Amino acid sequence: MTSLYLKAIHIIFIVTWFAGLFYMPRLFVHMIESNEKPEPERSILFKQLMKMASGLWFGITWPSAIITLGMGASLLITEPTWLQYGFMHIKLTLVFFLYLYHFSLHILFKQFKRNVVKFSSTQMRLWNEVATIFLISIVFLIVLKNALSILWGLSGLIVITILITLGIRVYKKYRNEK
Repeated sequence: MTSLYLKAIHIIFIVTWFAGLFYMPRLFVHMIESNEKPEPERSILFKQLMKMASGLWFGITWPSAIITLGMGASLLITEPTWLQYGFMHIKLTLVFFLYLYHFSLHILFKQFKRNVVKFSSTQMRLWNEVATIFLISIVFLIVLKNALSILWGLSGLIVITILITLGIRVYKKYRNEK
């Protein structure tokens, strides 16, 4: 019974963590685009967006990432047999890379705080989709477990990545026409 409570808490904080991982790069996109505005609009927008980003990052995203990690570790401690399955090794590898992505957003956040902008809004939109790819990969892997072959999984990821990239290009074309 304890593992069910741990699993429920784990899932809740995965959701809130991903909310932050999805929204933070969107705020970065708006910060980048605010630099194209004339003063005083530029500084007003940037200040407000930074305030929103700071609250999101330190109030939701970081705490959720830490609790997700704690609950995940607790689940593995209460159910150590899960570590015998190959799908769990792949999942944990994906989660490791997801935390690297999280840390990359933290680095970007610190750069934005110093008003250092190294990416275009299109590049940041693409970076925003990395969390989507992780989410899809991890959910399919954990739900389908061993029924999911590596070949089908990679093929699906490639197709999804292409569709996301095409979607961003179509949106950019649509936006530029307006």
